[in-house]
Amino acid sequence: MIALLVVAFLILALIGYLVGVYNGLVRISAAVKLAWSNIDVLLIQRHDEIPKLVEVCKQYMQYEGGTLERVMKARSGVDSARNSGNLTSLGAAEHEMTAGLNGLYAVAEGYPDLKANEAFRQLQTRVSSLETAISDRREVYNDAATANNIRIRSFPDSLIASMGDFPPAQILHFQNEEKADVDLKALFAR
Repeated sequence: MIALLVVAFLILALIGYLVGVYNGLVRISAAVKLAWSNIDVLLIQRHDEIPKLVEVCKQYMQYEGGTLERVMKARSGVDSARNSGNLTSLGAAEHEMTAGLNGLYAVAEGYPDLKANEAFRQLQTRVSSLETAISDRREVYNDAATANNIRIRSFPDSLIASMGDFPPAQILHFQNEEKADVDLKALFAR
């Protein structure tokens, strides 16, 4: 009788442990989705702000169409990559967007009226703060994705992860140019 109780207790303990592991995997998977959702919200906000910034610039910069087109093309590329969920292409598109915005800000230096324009300054500040927030959220996402990937590859969690729907999370990688210091002389030489 005692042996039967011990076996029953061990079975219940094992089931409880497996349920705990499964629930932990669910929590970490949800954390990855939440972290991506937070990035997505900021990308959408930036996506909405950039046309306003470009429109203000168009009023002053009639001869700088190439710069404005590059920003709008980069905006479209980020939107496409975001919608597809392809984090590799999102990293490349983010690099293009950053380069386009840096070019836009550098060109704006040649237009004192534009630099003094309150709408331009507010939009530039808003887009810059969104860039900073996106960068911060990318770090949070990568931390969550790394924790998820470690968890689903660690034993015994890997056994349960392979039976459930717990795919590895893709880490956001960025171009070496995006990680390098910005060459301010090159930006202002335009």
